[in-house]
Amino acid sequence: MVGVMAITPPSSTQSVNGAVWAQLQQQQAQRTADQAEQNARSLQIKAREAQNEASRAQENARTVKVQYSQAEDKAGSAKQNLASLESVGQLQEGLQTLRDQIASSTVAGKSSAAIPADTTNSTVASAGVLNALGQQTGTLVNVTA
Repeated sequence: MVGVMAITPPSSTQSVNGAVWAQLQQQQAQRTADQAEQNARSLQIKAREAQNEASRAQENARTVKVQYSQAEDKAGSAKQNLASLESVGQLQEGLQTLRDQIASSTVAGKSSAAIPADTTNSTVASAGVLNALGQQTGTLVNVTA
């Protein structure tokens, strides 16, 4: 007996090659899909990180805005305090001027001739002091009988 070798028609060889080819294409498509999915996950992580960074930047911007507002308030208070101090300084200068006028008027009043008190009258007027408006104040009236 002579060995008989089975000869397969060419169509079955092509069929096997086609199946192998299809399997290779499927594996390649699977690798491409896996790579795309990995790329998508990587981009999703980057997007989350960017969103978190944007949130932190926004929170930082809010914090800086609050600090700016507080600094503006402090500057406004400082300006008000400065204006108050300047006003107090002017008031003190005015009071010192008034004190000087009173002192010079008192010295001038002491150096002038003294008016003797009339004990027979029930009222005697003494020299008063002029206030800032030029009005005479501090007139002494003797009401003893």
